[in-house]
Amino acid sequence: MIFPRLPASLVGALLAAALAVPAHAKNTGLIFVSSENDNAVAVLDGKTHQVIKTVATGKRPRDMRLSPDGSALFVIASNSNRVDVIDIAQLKVTHSIPVGEDPEMFDLSPDGKRMYVSNEEDAQVTVIDVGSRKKIGKIEVGEEPEGVKLSPDGKRLYVTSEVANMVHVIDPATNGILANVVVGNRPRRFAITPDGGEVWVTNELGGAVTVLDGAKNTLKAKVEFKPKGFRPDDVTPVGITMSRDGKTAYVTLGRANHIAIVDVASRQVTDYVLVGNRAWGATLNRDGSLLFVANGLSDDVSIVDTASRKVLRSVPVGRVPHTVVVDD
Repeated sequence: MIFPRLPASLVGALLAAALAVPAHAKNTGLIFVSSENDNAVAVLDGKTHQVIKTVATGKRPRDMRLSPDGSALFVIASNSNRVDVIDIAQLKVTHSIPVGEDPEMFDLSPDGKRMYVSNEEDAQVTVIDVGSRKKIGKIEVGEEPEGVKLSPDGKRLYVTSEVANMVHVIDPATNGILANVVVGNRPRRFAITPDGGEVWVTNELGGAVTVLDGAKNTLKAKVEFKPKGFRPDDVTPVGITMSRDGKTAYVTLGRANHIAIVDVASRQVTDYVLVGNRAWGATLNRDGSLLFVANGLSDDVSIVDTASRKVLRSVPVGRVPHTVVVDD
């Protein structure tokens, strides 16, 4: 993998600062980016946004989540059929959890004790006990499940089925399916309003986001994206994240190389921002001032100032970045 060359003194200082953390580090400010083709997670300094370390993982690392206590980073290694656990203080993989074949995405219960993993080839969600690292259940869903998201209160689990064009609504207490909701073409990922009232689902081949009623499990609205200069086939929304106050949604538009900024209340697109090639995963920092966008075909992360809606810089992070996590 190729990263920008930095002076040895700067690299040493950045790495020393990153490693000089307590045994149970949290809120380090570090930024983590999974790189599918490098089998590694790049670690960026939170202030300089320079790559200071890479952590080797299993094959094809993709989705990532911080543990509730902030001490560990869980990383899906899709082609190794496992989740690697990176200790934040040590910045190394301490152990792995087998999660079934071809895992795609996952989410953790609010207490961090259970993990819900979509297994694409098996058309199921695997339920894992994190402490024992054992499979404790499976939930049959539609073909090629991907997105997995728990509601803020942990009482609903949402899973997309790309082939069935469907969202499955699941009760985590029983693992039973409460509803199957047909949405747009090739649904991918979720964002949920803080009160759980609305569930936003990206439709990659539909060029839109479907909005579901979180209480009724019914269709509520659709938000379409039409950035200037792009054909409809190029507009492929995948990643989505929402501000902590639930007022603004940010949607990556894939091959259209833009993010869309959406006012949640009115469901109107207020702006488009040009980023890198095949804008994919996106995440906000804690105060919502910066948006980090993983660009899968330009091998970088765009850092967007949300106030000015301008890209501050693009940082090379390795081959085919997938997910960004900010530990703040």
